[in-house]
Amino acid sequence: MKRVLKYYIFISFMCFSLLLIYGCSRPNAAYQAGPPEVSVIKIIPQRLVLTTELPGRVSAYRIAEVRPQVSGIIQKRFFTEGTNVKAGDVLYQIDPAPFKAAFDNAKSALERAQANLPAIKQRYERYKELIIHKAISEQEFDDVQAAYKQAEADVNYWKATFETAQINLGYTKVTAPISGRIGKSNVTEGALVTANQPMALTTIQQLDPVYVDIPQSTVELMDLQKRLEEGKIKYAGKDQSKVRLAMEDGTIYQKEGNLQFRDVTVDPTTGSVIIRAIFPNDKERLLPGMFVRAIVTEGVNKNAILIPQQSVMYDPKGKPFVFIVDREGKAQIRFVQLDRAIANKWLISSGLVSGDTVIVEGLQRLKPGVPVKATDFKEDTQIQHPESIKQNPNKKTK
Repeated sequence: MKRVLKYYIFISFMCFSLLLIYGCSRPNAAYQAGPPEVSVIKIIPQRLVLTTELPGRVSAYRIAEVRPQVSGIIQKRFFTEGTNVKAGDVLYQIDPAPFKAAFDNAKSALERAQANLPAIKQRYERYKELIIHKAISEQEFDDVQAAYKQAEADVNYWKATFETAQINLGYTKVTAPISGRIGKSNVTEGALVTANQPMALTTIQQLDPVYVDIPQSTVELMDLQKRLEEGKIKYAGKDQSKVRLAMEDGTIYQKEGNLQFRDVTVDPTTGSVIIRAIFPNDKERLLPGMFVRAIVTEGVNKNAILIPQQSVMYDPKGKPFVFIVDREGKAQIRFVQLDRAIANKWLISSGLVSGDTVIVEGLQRLKPGVPVKATDFKEDTQIQHPESIKQNPNKKTK
């Protein structure tokens, strides 16, 4: 039994020895495979127009609440709800009978006053000559002079009364103050309306062009001003005032808008200021109250560095870094600062310079100091005018 046991121990020892000799004599597999293959890009700074997306809301260019300026009964409505009307179109007819009577009365009184004035004026002129020669008493002259001035005043009074009656008669035709889309009617035929009543008869909105009101936080505004002052970005010239819109379905509105003004008052409840832009809207795709995403130009970065997002990795502390290929052909870690995501790329604010070689693919097997075999990275698309801007990853969100 002891002899059999010694035999098995001897056989096991010989097998282990053979395996050890074989392992030591076998060439290094990793060495035979050679350096890992990676895809790289060469950093070439480029001119980039920086934009940011902000929420916005559409509002009408003009809004007119139509109210009566005289009291009376609505006799007729002349418009179809939801259609376009032009300035001056008659919308409602208020019963004109009492206003026509007042107009006729004022007209007659004016004509009577005007008819009496010439005779009284002639008498006054004659008495002016007589008083010089003492042919009449001063009392007689004063009476004639007073009668003449009263006749003139009567003409002026009835002229004003006539004009007022004429205006009020005209107000019985309620007309559109602006051109635009008219809404529903709040009154029907037979309704009694009063002058300047609180409730509007209807509302007209001009929809071409339209405004888009865009709130911007004061933090973002101050950060933009700081970067402009430090020269990190430059004004984009005439493009600085251009604004584009992303619709609720993600499509881009075909026509560009222009910035009108930036409010100077901060909303204390939101900590933001309002930017107002104006957009053409001939097809009326933009409707009041609609929410949109406004793509606002911040400025131009003349030396922007963009790298594919897949090339960025993060250490255990969350700090972003990339692998670069040094002059000796070895992979090295380079920590970077990310500004923002632009489509499928990161905009780098620091950490990389022109001429650096950044590894994009083949990152899984890399370690610092490992030699690599670099080939050019082939991109599917070249981002020239990115439509999507994401938040700065280095900023803390509230």
